[in-house]
Amino acid sequence: MVEKMDSISIGIAWCLAWGEKKKPKYDLDILRKMREVLLNGGDIPQELSDIVDAVRELDKLEFPDTLAKLKDLTEKHPLLWNSRIGLVYGGVTKVKQYVFEESKLPDIRGASALLDKINLIDLPAFFGEYKNVLNSSSKSNSKSITKSVSISQWLQENFHSLESALIPELIIYSTGGNILAFCPAAFVDDLANAIEKRYTHETLTANSCAVGAKFKPLEIRFGLLHNKIEKTFWLEHYHQNLNHPLIDAYFTKSDVSDSLQTFQERKSFNELVGKLASLFNKRRSGNEFLNRHSRCYPPIFETHPYLRRDAGDYRSTVMQAKGLPNQPWFSETSARKRIVGQISKRDDTSQDWYNQAGFAWKPDEVDFYIPSWVEKFEVFLNDNQELKDKYYNPCKYPEEARSLIEIGNASKPNGFVAYIYADGNNMGGYIQKIQTPQKYQEFSHDIFTATEQSVYQALAKHLEPHLLNNIKDVDKLKRNGKWIHPFEILTIGGDDVMLIVPADKALAIAKTIGEEFEKILLKKHEYKLEEKYNPRVVHRYQEATQSISNNQCKLSMSTGVLITADNTPIYYAEKLTNQLLKSAKKRAKDLKKLNYYGGTVDFLVMKSVTMISSDINEFRSNGLTKLSTKNQKLKLYAAPYTLQEIDGLLATAKALKDAEFPKSQIYQIRSLLERGKQTAILNYRYFRVRLSDKKAQKLLQDKFESAWCKPKNPDNHGNLAPWMSLEETQEDTTENEDKKKITYETIWRELVDLYPFIPKNNSKSNPSQSEEGVLQS
Repeated sequence: MVEKMDSISIGIAWCLAWGEKKKPKYDLDILRKMREVLLNGGDIPQELSDIVDAVRELDKLEFPDTLAKLKDLTEKHPLLWNSRIGLVYGGVTKVKQYVFEESKLPDIRGASALLDKINLIDLPAFFGEYKNVLNSSSKSNSKSITKSVSISQWLQENFHSLESALIPELIIYSTGGNILAFCPAAFVDDLANAIEKRYTHETLTANSCAVGAKFKPLEIRFGLLHNKIEKTFWLEHYHQNLNHPLIDAYFTKSDVSDSLQTFQERKSFNELVGKLASLFNKRRSGNEFLNRHSRCYPPIFETHPYLRRDAGDYRSTVMQAKGLPNQPWFSETSARKRIVGQISKRDDTSQDWYNQAGFAWKPDEVDFYIPSWVEKFEVFLNDNQELKDKYYNPCKYPEEARSLIEIGNASKPNGFVAYIYADGNNMGGYIQKIQTPQKYQEFSHDIFTATEQSVYQALAKHLEPHLLNNIKDVDKLKRNGKWIHPFEILTIGGDDVMLIVPADKALAIAKTIGEEFEKILLKKHEYKLEEKYNPRVVHRYQEATQSISNNQCKLSMSTGVLITADNTPIYYAEKLTNQLLKSAKKRAKDLKKLNYYGGTVDFLVMKSVTMISSDINEFRSNGLTKLSTKNQKLKLYAAPYTLQEIDGLLATAKALKDAEFPKSQIYQIRSLLERGKQTAILNYRYFRVRLSDKKAQKLLQDKFESAWCKPKNPDNHGNLAPWMSLEETQEDTTENEDKKKITYETIWRELVDLYPFIPKNNSKSNPSQSEEGVLQS
């Protein structure tokens, strides 16, 4: 009786048992019997027992600290040294170029859904894996996924011998738009070609790239090794060349000051993945690969100056969809996006327009199933009864939103939406320390689960179904009176998220996504970080310094949030949101120097498309940064924020709204910020002391001045409101020294921008009641 094996080891054993040719070394029935036994226990076929024993030994091998010991291992384990297995890495590239080349939400939604189908369903189906794609952690309401007939037929037509050589246990990970998997050595090029061809077959124009290489099983454990083992660069050579710049750049610096640990972290499975990443970049750049079709010429469709083009203005149209509102014209590429968008959103609009076009590619086959992210969100709610009861309180069976106008209808004020783009921090550094394929698999699963669950948690906590009202029925769809889910998830891939939500809930949702992401990961000890930071140095919101958790997560989320009108062009909004994300990630990188590993958020309220003519950094540096008469730098904004600061910003804005401060005075203070530090301070003080209600004065003092504007020096009891002081290090070119210079920044402008989107307490409250409500929140 043989004990069960983990899935990665089963995959390695399968590759070794198959051999290095396209025809398996042993009969397929024997190989399948071995896989069944390793999965469930039993007796291994006698002829394969040596292979199984060798694979079990692979994980138990100790890291050799000398080249002689490494050479001994190659002699003691000839099967692990003389055999080769394949490793393939690939996926979609230039995702945004494909998804956002169209201007309409239904087409963008369809492009995203089509890529999700390939990433999460088609590529795992190559290996015979047909998992529940609705929710990998679902406990109920699972929808079984049967074997994909179309994938099997497609492989038989294009790569006839590939399907029988692949099993689910070969997959290391297949989320986030990329796949990393083992395969028998003879099928490396076939599998890489199949990945690229599947993207082109389904999307016509999406860019993809896949590469592979053959490695010895011992290299899975000890990194890249020279064919002549005595010529391998090993620990002795590493110690002799520690200060060489190439050696210093190649080997990751470990947190532990131990050269063996540093060397061991690099000489592992991680080095194999690094080699594939290098090959991936070369092929993506158009370089030729031996025995592979060239990738330097992406799919191009011929156009003509006198022919009608599709909405993206890239391809000639081939049909008019007379069954859709406004009867749009489509190229085949854009037609596929629209029909997939209809299917994934469970749109009841007729799909006959596509069937009548005569395209060979048919999405209405029996096994063509594309679950939408909203459908997965509903499954999540079914597994979380408390959140389900809260979310479905007004309506139990809402539909999916069909346009930005419908999402903007759920915002207060109406007509505004928010684009949220979140991405993981510190991922690269963490991945560099992963040493085994099993850990890669666990890491991929943990990150995808944490990302997906954090989004669902945030949406369920802050949103609820919305009843559409006062929508102009331009397309004659009669949507007024319908209940909808007031959000759109464009993609959740690996560690990045892109979604559209009502404007008034955007920052709360972004904050919760970041917090929940860290909470979920902190349930596992390996993601906990013992390092502490000084909250008074990191957080400008002083109340956040009172209750800081001792446990930090090694990984976090940075988020860009753009609040804008629902008629803002999506491609333009996406571009700005991406800039905000980069700004938030830069802030997170800077704070990491202070031992802060948490999340950050950058946001912008854009009420007019013409508000920003260039990029956001240029807008802020030229339009919102001033030099006073004393050459003091004044920043009329304070973004980006930490998650704790975002919480404080929302609490301060809510306190202002509940206290019903005169709106004209709030806007006047903002307009006087540009006149200098002293002028703004004087005007603010004049405004506060003139408030007739003493409770309102105290509320402003507690929630704004004491919370944000105290001097950094605790012995200084002065008042800078509405400014905050910030120490910036600047290089003195004359003396070659770094000098610390005080910069003054303020949250007041952002408070004014958020003011219309902050809900007021339902009851007509006086300031004291408002303060109590804010403190409770």
